[in-house]
Amino acid sequence: MNTVEFPNLFDGTIKMSRVAISLFGFNIYWYGFIITLGVVLASLYALKNAERAGLSKERVIDIVFWGVIGGIIGARAYYVIFYNMSVPPEYRYNLRTAVTGIRDGGLAVYGGIILAVVFTVIACKVTGTKVLPILDLAGISLPIGQAVGRWGNFVNQEAFGAPTAGNLPWGMTGNIIANSSAVIAAQLNSGADLVLVHPCFLYESLWCAVGAVLLGLWFCKKRGFDGQMILMYVMWYGAGRYFIESLRTDSLYIGSLRVSQAVALVSVMAAAVVYSLLSKKKYLWSDTSDCKIELEKEKAMKIMAENIK
Repeated sequence: MNTVEFPNLFDGTIKMSRVAISLFGFNIYWYGFIITLGVVLASLYALKNAERAGLSKERVIDIVFWGVIGGIIGARAYYVIFYNMSVPPEYRYNLRTAVTGIRDGGLAVYGGIILAVVFTVIACKVTGTKVLPILDLAGISLPIGQAVGRWGNFVNQEAFGAPTAGNLPWGMTGNIIANSSAVIAAQLNSGADLVLVHPCFLYESLWCAVGAVLLGLWFCKKRGFDGQMILMYVMWYGAGRYFIESLRTDSLYIGSLRVSQAVALVSVMAAAVVYSLLSKKKYLWSDTSDCKIELEKEKAMKIMAENIK
């Protein structure tokens, strides 16, 4: 049983187990459950807004499936690759442990986003689906999944930040956090018995939640061109992640470079350039007559298929 405390907010200890359910000796962890919940909520939100983007729900379901598969593979691969680059050989993952060890954590958001987009684009090309409208749905849905999914890090006591000055109202500690090298070093340097850390998982969860609201409102009321929402998401998330990553003590490194911080900075700049180019076209697939005709055809085909059954 793990414990977490926020001593400057309230007295008492939060006790929690990493195991959500145990069935026939097989443990289902809260980490996986929470991430799955985030994926489901994000997918449902994308489906809810499918026709607003000029796409049928059936097409979106097909594409989302492959996007989720790509996201899982990418999140794990990104983490394993850069983790292996920063630790001695005896601590590195091999092919087997990279797969089996996923239940203990070790997913990197940027890897998931990158490969999810790659899989999504490929699936769109194969099925003849418009790429940018699908990516716009991803842009308003991803922050929902991230806002929820970050709470899996809370259960695991990971993705926390550097020690605070001690008086931060929401500073946190826990049995795992207290044994981290950063906290032990801070105790030795300061002589303090209790060292609190930044709850970076919470910062990112809140940042993504605010982004989800703002991007959702923009999508419904002010979207001006296809690709706008995914680019706004990349800039929003990248800006927040750049600063939050600087507080974390478990960053993946290449030498002295924080990988995700570098990716965040590059992605924000690249998205800003592409945004300026696409904004000149002012094209929305959902506003075209071809879109309306295609949606009507797909509805008619669906009715025919249901009648045949």
